[in-house]
Amino acid sequence: MINKEVKSQSRNYTVPLVTITLLFFMWGFITCMNDILIPYLKQLFKLTFFESMLVQFCFFGAYFIGSLIYFLISIYKGDPINKVGYKKGILFGIFLAAFGCVLFYPAATFSYYPLFLGALFILGLGFTVLQITANAYVSLLGSEESASSRLNMTQAFNAFGTTIAPVLGGHLIFEFFSAADGSFSAVATRIPYLIFAGILLLVALLISRVKLPSFQTEEEEAVQGWGALKFNHLKFGVFAMFCYVGGEVAVGSFIISFLEQPQIMGFDEVISKNYLSIYWGGAMIGRFLGAISLNQSISQGKKAIYMLGAAALVFLVIFSIVNLTFAQISFFLVFIVLNFIAFFIGKAAPARTLSIFAAVNVVLLISAMINHGELAMYSILGIGIFNSIMFSNIYTLAISGLGKYTSQGSSLVVMAILGGAIVPIFQGYLADHFGVQHSFIIPVFCYLVILIFGAYCTKYLGHVKSTESKSGH
Repeated sequence: MINKEVKSQSRNYTVPLVTITLLFFMWGFITCMNDILIPYLKQLFKLTFFESMLVQFCFFGAYFIGSLIYFLISIYKGDPINKVGYKKGILFGIFLAAFGCVLFYPAATFSYYPLFLGALFILGLGFTVLQITANAYVSLLGSEESASSRLNMTQAFNAFGTTIAPVLGGHLIFEFFSAADGSFSAVATRIPYLIFAGILLLVALLISRVKLPSFQTEEEEAVQGWGALKFNHLKFGVFAMFCYVGGEVAVGSFIISFLEQPQIMGFDEVISKNYLSIYWGGAMIGRFLGAISLNQSISQGKKAIYMLGAAALVFLVIFSIVNLTFAQISFFLVFIVLNFIAFFIGKAAPARTLSIFAAVNVVLLISAMINHGELAMYSILGIGIFNSIMFSNIYTLAISGLGKYTSQGSSLVVMAILGGAIVPIFQGYLADHFGVQHSFIIPVFCYLVILIFGAYCTKYLGHVKSTESKSGH
């Protein structure tokens, strides 16, 4: 049972949602900076692909460590978020992430790779707290039926951050703060990450001044123990999230290296970062479309109009951001059309839509592995738009119906972001031994798991709701 105070605040959900959306944008931007750091640090410290993937291993490994700590505390002491509230939890996550950004200054000053990895680990711990608190918080700001739609909307702005990060962040590191002679220097990362820390602290100040609903359960309902693990769809969802984050991060981490391959395009980093923006920009388009498509309160006719307008607007935003001609980016219109078709086949059902999108990504990855030139490039970049709704759909499907175990279940799902640490490492090993192009077989298996999870939830959760309806609940 939720506090009466929370119920009375339902009409004020718009302001909290807008405030949290700003936070999603910033942590999307900073997370995507890892894709810029990987090729940069690889050249700076003369690393192998495997060694350079330690960037993602430390960053996303922090998600596992942080979530495991949270889960263990919830078992033996009760849910920490229920005790301190979502607002304090979010602020703590922001401060920890800002501290991680500040640590880039000594890492760059001493030009020592392990210090960079340590800074990324602290940064990842901060984002772990934000993932546990902010995602669950957004899912509570309204009805359970529209949770996927709301989370897709906030994740769309997260993707906006990931879209501009390769261009703006790449410009700051590769060009603006780089050495005058064009040589690589660790010092180029100092000022950008201090700027990121300052912006995070400003966001924290804003959130501290906004009144947010508490969503704390009554004291007698606070639970301890392993109760969340009795839900099979949660356990499957944890594995699906591991595979999704692993697949998305692995593909994003290798795009610049993939486009550098002579049999693909032979681009350098300055050009490739613009195409990396298209990959993440696709996720932004798909999430805006998903927020509309999965909103069951909108009629099919209006959905089509809203989705068309959103797609056109976001496409123009991406075109204005990247340093590419319309001819170079126009291929993406084909993927937008395919995305439209996939959404309408999904019929606003999160589980069914998830399976369809995963199936498309399996096909695109196989195409990227067996083809060369532009066709291979287009295939790998198209994966972004079909990744779009996966995080929010997996997350909301996994914690659906958990009730008092929601926060505990959320920590388990966030723990699965460990996939972003493990999968790129395996792909890096394959890239060193069999080549970058063939290494994409790893994400293929990831998306196959997601496809099966979507099919499972289509059947299992549909059956549960049907049973509850018949029993009068």
